[in-house]
Amino acid sequence: MDNLDQLVASALAEFAAVSEPARLEDVKARYLGKDGTLTALLKGLGKLPPEERKTAGAAINVAKGTVESALAARRDALRHAALESQLAAEALDVTLPGRAQSQGSIHPVMRTLDRIEQLFRSIGFEVADGPEIEADWHNFTALNTPENHPARSMHDTFYLLGPDGRVREDVLLRTHTSPVQIRTMLAHVEKHKHLEHMPEIRVICPGRVYRVDSDATHSPMFHQVEGLWVGEDVSFADLKGVVADFLRRFFESDDLKVRFRPSFFPFTEPSAEIDVAFMSGPLEGRWLEIAGCGMVHPNVLRFGGVDPEKYTGFAFGMGPDRLTMLRYGINDLRLFFDGDLRFLSQFQ
Repeated sequence: MDNLDQLVASALAEFAAVSEPARLEDVKARYLGKDGTLTALLKGLGKLPPEERKTAGAAINVAKGTVESALAARRDALRHAALESQLAAEALDVTLPGRAQSQGSIHPVMRTLDRIEQLFRSIGFEVADGPEIEADWHNFTALNTPENHPARSMHDTFYLLGPDGRVREDVLLRTHTSPVQIRTMLAHVEKHKHLEHMPEIRVICPGRVYRVDSDATHSPMFHQVEGLWVGEDVSFADLKGVVADFLRRFFESDDLKVRFRPSFFPFTEPSAEIDVAFMSGPLEGRWLEIAGCGMVHPNVLRFGGVDPEKYTGFAFGMGPDRLTMLRYGINDLRLFFDGDLRFLSQFQ
């Protein structure tokens, strides 16, 4: 029994000295394993005389129970120590301020587009849409653009590749939203062809357009809003009234001047550039080009299925990106499309 007491004391001492779970299992194997010391004593009970076997067996089982209890206690102690160490390493300072989830916002150009749509809807215009990949006919021919016009060159326009890998001169990324005007007129005429007097067409055409151009005031992709009003007796006076009213409402100021300068566009005749001058603020007294406009050319009306002898119309086109720059005092168009959250977060 003395040897048994020494065996238990030795096992308990070794358990206490171990600081790693894997090492503890090695020590356990020496005492309780298949070939362990206590296991060997139990196996040797059969060699003892019957009168000694019962007493020795009971003593060995008590010793084994003591060793197993010490082993379980040491396992728990090592597991608790490991957890405490992990918690200490991953400690959180609950007094620190929380990490607020960032909140997105509408892009400043989209804000401008929404505002433009609201203002024109309020005076009876509808919003029309069309494809960004266009046919040459809708983008140029139907808009009275000559075959040799510079805008048709690959220096100005993005043409697409065909299945054979060659450039197709009849399919392109639209260079303006004017093709939507042609599509709108054709659909409108078809819808009302049974009527003697066609209802008026009043639409704006907002959307992305593409041109081979990039600098501080130009981008290969930018936005455009075009307007179209076609009906009986529509005049240039109507055009001036609509545009001037829009600009004053958009900039929320009557303290500005609007002028129309003669110009040339193949799809309008007569044509004009629209300039605006603010009478106060950082741009005081400076004329800024805002849009182009004019009376719809008779050829364009014909391409749209409208009788130019019976109906007239005006059209205008403006860049909401430019309007956004003026509204927020931005001097570089590229900032809108660089994806820099430091810049865009200012408009939240």
